[in-house]
Amino acid sequence: MKQELVHVIAGNIFAITDAQGDIEPDPQLPVGLFAYDTRFLSHWVLRIDGERTNALSRDDLTYFETRFFLVPGTASHYIDADVSIIRHRSVHDCFHENITVLNHSSQPAEYTVRLEMASDFTDIVEVGQVRQRAVEVAADPARQQLVLRYQRERFIRETTVCSTVPADVDEQGMTFRIRIPPEGRWETDLHVTVTMGGEEGRDLRADLQSHQHALRTGMDEDLSRWLDRAPQLVAERAGLEELYQGSLADLAALRYQPFSYRERVPIGGLPWAMGLFGRDSIITCLQTMAFTPELAPSTLRMLALVQGGQLDDWLEEEPGKILAHLRYGETGAFRERTSALYYGAADTTPLFVVLLDEYERWSGDADLVRELRHPARMALDWIDEYGDLTGDGYVRYQRRNERYGAVNQSWKNSPDAIVDAHGRQPAFPRATCELQGYAYDAKRRGARLAREFWGDLAYADRLEREAAALKERFNRDFWLPHRGYYALALDPYGEPVDALASNMGHLLWSGIVADDRAEAVAEHLVGPRLFSGWGVRTFATGQRTYNPVGAHLGAVWPSDNAVIAAGLRRYRLDAQAARIAAGVFDMTLTLGGEVPEVIAGYERSLTTYPVQLATSCRPQAWSSGSLLMLLATVLGLRPTGDNLLVDPAVPEGFGRLELLDIPGRWGHSDAYARDRSTERRHRLR
Repeated sequence: MKQELVHVIAGNIFAITDAQGDIEPDPQLPVGLFAYDTRFLSHWVLRIDGERTNALSRDDLTYFETRFFLVPGTASHYIDADVSIIRHRSVHDCFHENITVLNHSSQPAEYTVRLEMASDFTDIVEVGQVRQRAVEVAADPARQQLVLRYQRERFIRETTVCSTVPADVDEQGMTFRIRIPPEGRWETDLHVTVTMGGEEGRDLRADLQSHQHALRTGMDEDLSRWLDRAPQLVAERAGLEELYQGSLADLAALRYQPFSYRERVPIGGLPWAMGLFGRDSIITCLQTMAFTPELAPSTLRMLALVQGGQLDDWLEEEPGKILAHLRYGETGAFRERTSALYYGAADTTPLFVVLLDEYERWSGDADLVRELRHPARMALDWIDEYGDLTGDGYVRYQRRNERYGAVNQSWKNSPDAIVDAHGRQPAFPRATCELQGYAYDAKRRGARLAREFWGDLAYADRLEREAAALKERFNRDFWLPHRGYYALALDPYGEPVDALASNMGHLLWSGIVADDRAEAVAEHLVGPRLFSGWGVRTFATGQRTYNPVGAHLGAVWPSDNAVIAAGLRRYRLDAQAARIAAGVFDMTLTLGGEVPEVIAGYERSLTTYPVQLATSCRPQAWSSGSLLMLLATVLGLRPTGDNLLVDPAVPEGFGRLELLDIPGRWGHSDAYARDRSTERRHRLR
């Protein structure tokens, strides 16, 4: 079994190390110091008198700061060790490490402290197959600096390491020859800056400690402000308040500023999605609207800024299309895989309109709706002009970048995710069911924006007619009357893909489900084939390709479940929504720590413990956001004009819930609720 990995993170900059704080490349995981999709440190190993260290303990202070307590040598040296080491590490706009060596003996002691350093400047998407790069190394003893540099044409990345105390600097690292008095200590601060674009190097020693203190203080204050702005949760259920605070802190960690953009937007998750992903960012904003609404306007503006404006097969760009992801690594810069800008997603564009409308409902920010009128109308136009690939009125996808484009361009984007009950893959272009729900919702919401803010009544009427026709057509073509559920997709010939999958929960969320079919859909979602006890599986048991450890063929995603629970409450299926919410909360409380991106779909009674998948991101923005969305769902929070409606349906066993100072166009409001068992106990008293 591999040893534990430790991370510190601040937006797009993060470091993943072993339990001792050392960095050595792993072909399976992005171990190292990364920023903007590039690894700036691939080797960072501490030795004391030639020996590696071993961990005694660790103190994770915040998401951006941790301390390692170490001793040199093997476990046999732990008893009455004469020397110990503390590595205090933090990240913000750079990487900082304070190394303290403590002499516990009554005699002075001399040690050789060595820190080995190297960088391979690997693009994060190439971690499993690292190419050799010509890295320039410049040791600068006069400045106590080591500079590592890689350049390919105009693509330049540079790592500079500086020490606050004198060191012997060579091309492989820094050596400190130290003498410590009895019961004394020695320490140095190591400051690692990452540079993109060939900025001139500078002497980093000046005011390094005060600069580091100011940055860390700023990070602490930013986190405090973030937590203070969010509503306060008071929960009778043990562990729920801590889980809520942890989710808020994870969301704070997963914010970053794209280049040439002033505001921070949510990124995907650690380690594989540490950048702007259109789908993840939009869903995260929708999930957290009642808690951290400030994420939405910055995300909407950023996505509008990079909205598609031309036809480009390699980028899969089309006019009006909303970005799939934004990358800054070398492979994207030279179009060796997908480009830095990639648009291969069919759901981001309608969801952009959904988010814009939802944000206005909560905030009352009419100015933003007017500001983004053109991008929103371009997105609505895309649904019919470019999303409808066969002319049958359904949003479909088919990749145009045949070499590197995503095969499936919905949220279930693994290549084998869309199959029928017998495991057969449909032809392209594919129309998955939830895409039609998103398009329906976007048209309905776009009609409201056009009528109330854009002053275009004719356009509003047209969108409403189109939405109504889509709903009628969808309920005719996607419904499987002999199965009692909606098809996962339609193939290009209009034939249904008959798999039973979680996607139809998104249909409830969008409102496209006919009222007389909602209960049948709900019975499937919480039935034994889809519901594992921890949550709804992505793909039902009893089908040929069902796999409990298949990300989209049987595993359970908290983000998926949060949307499903919200959809169930939309159709007043409160008991089913509460059951799903309870399962996800139980899963997360059982695991502890950050909410996982995905767990295996094993039956809860079989494993009694949630089994995490090795490839999942943790922390992950839309997973942390899912806990907030589930809280809003069980409390029944919904903006209604200038008021906040509270209509709770709290799962049994949760007791009393209070959410205080919920922000919105009403100012701040409170929500109170208790589960029915608590209500019964109070009545009996």
